[in-house]
This record gives sequence, C-alpha cells and structure tokens, in this order.
Amino acid sequence: MSAARRPRLIPSKGLPPARVLRNVRETSAGGLVLNLNHPDRPAALIGRYDRKNRLNWSLPKGHIEKGETKEIAATRETLEETGIKATVIAPLGTIRFWFSATDRRIQKTVYHFLMLAESFELNADDPEIDEVAWVPYLDLKHRLRYEDEIKLLSKVPGLLGELW
Repeated sequence: MSAARRPRLIPSKGLPPARVLRNVRETSAGGLVLNLNHPDRPAALIGRYDRKNRLNWSLPKGHIEKGETKEIAATRETLEETGIKATVIAPLGTIRFWFSATDRRIQKTVYHFLMLAESFELNADDPEIDEVAWVPYLDLKHRLRYEDEIKLLSKVPGLLGELW
C-alpha cells in the first residue's frame, strides 16, 4: 500500500495573498418592545438597508457598554434606536452568530428581552437606523428578516401570562 501524496500548492499568479481575519467577540442586548395599549399589540422594529438596497427589519439592539447590565443596555439601545422608553419584563433568549467585517470575523452574542413600551412616539434619529415602525404582533413573522428573532416570538404569550 502506498502512502497518499499531499498535493503541491501552486501559487496563483495575479491574485493577492489570502487575508487572515482575526476573530473578535462582541456582546449586545436588545429585544422585543410591545405596545400592549393597542389592540394589535404592535412591536417597535428597526429597518436597515443592506448592500443590495433591501430594507431588513429586526429587533432593536446594540453593544453593552462598560458598567452596564444586559437589561440596562437593552433599554438604552431601544431608546436610542427607536425613541421608545421601555421596561424589561423577562429574558426572551440569546442568539449567537458569526459575520465578517472588513478586517475581522465577529462572533456576536445578543441577549434579547421582552419589554413593554412606556412611550409610543417613534423616531429614527440614530444614524445607523434607516426606518422605525410599529408592526402588529401577528405580522412580525412576515416582517422580521432573521429566523432566530422570529423563533423568539413563540415565548411571548407564556411570558406575558394574563397581560397577553
């Protein structure tokens, strides 16, 4: 039996050398903000345009700053991204994913909370956000871009109990 030969790597002519991206971990917090004063129980969503000029809707979220708890970061980010003041009711779930930036691969962990709106007027003053909207709860499955966020919705009725 002969030993397997390892193929020789031949340098490609005219191609730049492969980049090695460093891995970075980031942690964020945010969540689902509901307006239970309205019969449709709408949620505040943020919209961002992607590279293909498609508007992608998601839950508000952002980086946890030094000294902040996850809950405080979630309410601060919600206020910054939507203009809505909210109160955390319960943890909703944690989502982990990878994505690439120009010079690094990012492993992101996002802690989501169920929150109730205390104010109701939306604003899109955050330069990172293209649009904000109140979306009826029953329409969220069709509006949210990310499957992991859609899966969190199934926990809401149980967490709200009689409020639901």
